[in-house]
Amino acid sequence: MNQLLKSIEAPQNPNIPDMNIGDTVSVFLRIKEGNNERVQEFKGTVIGQHDSTTTPTFTVRRIASNGIGVERTFLTKSPRIEKVTIHRHSHARRAKLYYLRDRTGKRARLKQKFAK
Repeated sequence: MNQLLKSIEAPQNPNIPDMNIGDTVSVFLRIKEGNNERVQEFKGTVIGQHDSTTTPTFTVRRIASNGIGVERTFLTKSPRIEKVTIHRHSHARRAKLYYLRDRTGKRARLKQKFAK
């Protein structure tokens, strides 16, 4: 039974690097509109990761126009993700940063993690 599950499981996407909670990332996603296919960028902060064996996901939150927060959950093994670039590593003491939903402006910023 285990071999049957592994045979239908999606392979790991090589374009997704190891990221941590609090990182600022850009996710480039392929979107199909009618007959056209284009790449759309979603830039924001990783506020959560769900590490499952079959469907691992990560959630990215960004602030859209007029201060409205937008969250999007991506499948880590999705072939629709073209690439993920990490712009900034931040220091987070929690596994899920859901408290950022209630904060705006300077209070929603995280301290940057510098390489030593």
